Amino acid sequence: MSEFRRRDVDRWHREVPGARWFKADLHVHTLDDLPGRRVKVPAGVTGDPSSDESIRAYARLLLQAAVQRGVGVLALTPHSARMAPAGDASAVWGIVDEWNDGVDDDGESFRSKVYAVFPGFEPSLGQGKSGVHLLFLFDPEIGRANYLRAFDLVMDQRSPWKQNELQLSGKTAKQAFAGLRDFHREHGVVNGSSAWDYLVLAPHIDNDKGIFGAQKGQILAEFPKMEIAGLELPDEKLPDEYLSKKPWLREDLERHHRAFFHGSDAYSVGDIGRRFTWVKLARPRIEGLRQAFLAADSRIRPAYRRAAGQLVEIDDPPDVTISQRPWLKSIGIAGGASFFRAKKNDEETRFDLSPDLTCIIGGSMTGKSTLLDGLRIHIGAPLPKDDGLEKQVLARGRDRFLAGSSAVSLECPGQDPTGAAHDRWPAVFYAQNELQRLAQDANAVEDILSRLVAEETSGIRFRTQRLKELDEKLLRLSKRLEKLDQDFADAEQGADRARRAASGLAAFAAAGIDELHHASASHSRWRRAAESAKTVLADARGVDVADLPDDSDGLPLVAPAVTGEVRDPIYKRIAEVREHMSLVTQGLADVHAQMSAAVLVVEEHEATVRTRVERKLAEGGFDGAAIKEFGSLNRQAALLESREALLQELQRKRESDESDIARLLDERAAVVREQQQAFDRVMAAIHDEFGGRIRARRKDQGMQAPLEAFLGDLKQRGITRWWNDLEGDNRPGPQELLDGLRTGGLGTLGMSATVQQTFRDAMPSARQRALATIRCADKYLLELKEDGEYRRLDDLSGGRRVSVLLSLLLETTDQRPLVIDQPEDELDNRFLFDTVLPALKRLKGRRQIIVATHNPNIVVNGDADQVIQLEATANNGSIAHAGAIEDMAVRDAIMHTVDGGAEAFRLRRMKYGF
Repeated sequence: MSEFRRRDVDRWHREVPGARWFKADLHVHTLDDLPGRRVKVPAGVTGDPSSDESIRAYARLLLQAAVQRGVGVLALTPHSARMAPAGDASAVWGIVDEWNDGVDDDGESFRSKVYAVFPGFEPSLGQGKSGVHLLFLFDPEIGRANYLRAFDLVMDQRSPWKQNELQLSGKTAKQAFAGLRDFHREHGVVNGSSAWDYLVLAPHIDNDKGIFGAQKGQILAEFPKMEIAGLELPDEKLPDEYLSKKPWLREDLERHHRAFFHGSDAYSVGDIGRRFTWVKLARPRIEGLRQAFLAADSRIRPAYRRAAGQLVEIDDPPDVTISQRPWLKSIGIAGGASFFRAKKNDEETRFDLSPDLTCIIGGSMTGKSTLLDGLRIHIGAPLPKDDGLEKQVLARGRDRFLAGSSAVSLECPGQDPTGAAHDRWPAVFYAQNELQRLAQDANAVEDILSRLVAEETSGIRFRTQRLKELDEKLLRLSKRLEKLDQDFADAEQGADRARRAASGLAAFAAAGIDELHHASASHSRWRRAAESAKTVLADARGVDVADLPDDSDGLPLVAPAVTGEVRDPIYKRIAEVREHMSLVTQGLADVHAQMSAAVLVVEEHEATVRTRVERKLAEGGFDGAAIKEFGSLNRQAALLESREALLQELQRKRESDESDIARLLDERAAVVREQQQAFDRVMAAIHDEFGGRIRARRKDQGMQAPLEAFLGDLKQRGITRWWNDLEGDNRPGPQELLDGLRTGGLGTLGMSATVQQTFRDAMPSARQRALATIRCADKYLLELKEDGEYRRLDDLSGGRRVSVLLSLLLETTDQRPLVIDQPEDELDNRFLFDTVLPALKRLKGRRQIIVATHNPNIVVNGDADQVIQLEATANNGSIAHAGAIEDMAVRDAIMHTVDGGAEAFRLRRMKYGF
């Protein structure tokens, strides 16, 4: 009857490896309190409440109520451990047995639905007028008999009830604690190890039976507070609200690692979970609960927030099984020649990871970096920007982790298993030394800041994308408008030529160009005719009639036949030609002489008309040579209408684009202002979050690469030298430079007179417009306050840089998993403890963190939820141990691997004098 043999269930940590979150109700009364007449017997429990049948029926109803409310951890704390002053009948123990051995109506065991049940009691210790109530919780391994004996010991063998009133114990809290310690040493330790353990909590701390009740003030100085792990808040109070009226208590809680919790103080099964607390456990034992309260900032979460004056459950519970945040549950590696291949070909090496903080530990060359770099490459996450770091990551991840076509499987709960690995698990990776180099990347700093305040993140990212779109549109418009300017200039020149041609044609007509054309044509015709007459005359004079044949030649000539008649014989015709040839020649000479005279007359007439036309053209502003261009003018004038239409269309497009540029510039300026205001709020939050120790400030238009490229494209040595001579903080932005150009204020920007003139000459309107469309993004600078002065990140040591950057990384609202390889390589330990670790703990329940580390502060004080110790031979790595610090083997692995071993730890304590 006294022994308890736990039936362990692997469901809980198979579902969520390492420490995991549970709803915990640590203050539940049972039917053992029937004498006090407050506890209610639920419907379905009939007959004698102390009978085995009634107790079992009651136990099932209570466990089913816990399951229905989603409560995974129960502490049973009646005022009495027994159903009656005499006997061993105990509803508490009936519940423990049913939880351990019983099966619910659906055939599933209760222990697979409720993670832990802690038997306990709430005695009234003999201090003060009304006594002091405390909750004593035990591992079920204490067994029924020792559980009842422990209750009797604390109550000093007194009955807890007198009629229906609670009776005080004969012992004070100090005496009860001392007696329980002795009892535990005698009955709770087997072979040097604790078979069961106990924990004490303080319930309803403000009423007259709580440790802060009004009449307890005189005894608080002597009260053994160190024995108490947690304080139960009043139902309608939150931790910060309660501490605001008891500021002295905050230091006490932090110093002694105590925490607040809410409990239901349920007297009926329907009230179970009415008030609860989120608690993280790695084992369903008191040691796990003790570790949770010791690491309250990491393992205890209030389940409520205030809304409209009432407490309501928080919107973002930390339990990963009911949230949507991405996390990697396990990594499987099989086959191939991977560094982590299983020793047997048919087996798989499996790494189980916590959804919160997993620490990878192990000696040098055991594969910590290989594991993280291999994951990075496998999911296709971005590689380091630094070439040297990229090569190292590829060498470890590709050539060792993924060697030989190894099969790698990732289990990402809640994600589409067919999706791309990086979509299912969008982790952000930082290799060894990558954080330090990232600290010098302004874009990376801005990205971290953008994710720091949840309510600002979406707006900042939207405006960042909008600014990128506006920049691209303005660049396209600027280039298109530059082309339109060129087209417009060409069209304007063509139209101007056509207009001048049309104007010239009108002037020509008024000057008598038509008469000139007629005179010129007449002169040309007469000249051609005279030239023809001269040619005929020359040819006639060259003919010798003696060459003509006669009848003496005896030729059989036949006169040519002509249709309708017969001519004289040819000889008669030849004779006539000889007789009249001289007359023909003389006649031709006369014709030529007359025509030559006519040519002189028309030539003189043309000259007279030309002189008159040229004079009139000169009076209109045209020279005589313009007459030769008349044909070209005619052709140009014919194009006037079409060229003016083209000019109007190009002008319309220019005006439209100029209007669009002006509109987009105004919109961009408004977006920049909104973005700056959002970052101002983020920077104020940083100042408040870190108490002014870390701050961010903005250098307006500090990202000046676009402007520097623009000035370089001018290819003016003097301008380039002027720019390079300026210190970074003194360099103007695009608008400042443009204003100086337009207002004559370039000298105030440090330009000499010569450089000013060079710049003006190099900046026609198109380039001025291009300059106006350039945006130099704001630059955000991180600074750390040391010795009362702020120092920029660039001026800090490598360790300080990493500390500041890591602190901000951990404070962001980014839910993407974060994987960091050995951040302590250059990490400042004091900063780590004061700033980084608190931020790391606040992330529990919000973001998966995986860290490979040699630093015990990260593992122990960071309260790792899952620790994986690696060991390796020259060619193969494997898992030595995995689990949380509650596991003794894991605790020893931590001590020997990252803390130097027990002897080193003991020696440090001696040297420090602790």
